[in-house]
Amino acid sequence: MDRQRYIAEVFYIIFVKLLIEEESMNRIDVGKKAEEAAALYLRNQGYKIIERNFRCSFGEMDIIAEDGDVLVFVEVRSRRSSAYGLPQETVAWVKQQKLRRLAGYYLKIKKAGEKKCRFDVIGILFDQNMKIKSLDLIRDAF
Repeated sequence: MDRQRYIAEVFYIIFVKLLIEEESMNRIDVGKKAEEAAALYLRNQGYKIIERNFRCSFGEMDIIAEDGDVLVFVEVRSRRSSAYGLPQETVAWVKQQKLRRLAGYYLKIKKAGEKKCRFDVIGILFDQNMKIKSLDLIRDAF
């Protein structure tokens, strides 16, 4: 392989890696913005935010809140386009099972097994300028 071709391939690899990293960062930024918007929305709806981004070996719960006397586990989903469906439609059965295990663990370590609970899902759709186009709360989603 000649030197010019080698240099061109190295630059191409670097360029592709930078694009992938930028896309990952965009996804992370979108997720953070969505979680901030969801928390603000829930507060405005009268929820009391207890924890955000609760992590354990089972995974992560985006928001844990209280709505009156009910402990609510909230999954936040977001997208920049509805071309492949709405964000809230992406909480499939497998994800629901994972969230149930997470919630069970949380209740156990907080000794809150007798508390009424439910799972809510918030779907946020952003426009091309990263402004919220729609925010949908599904109470008692599963």
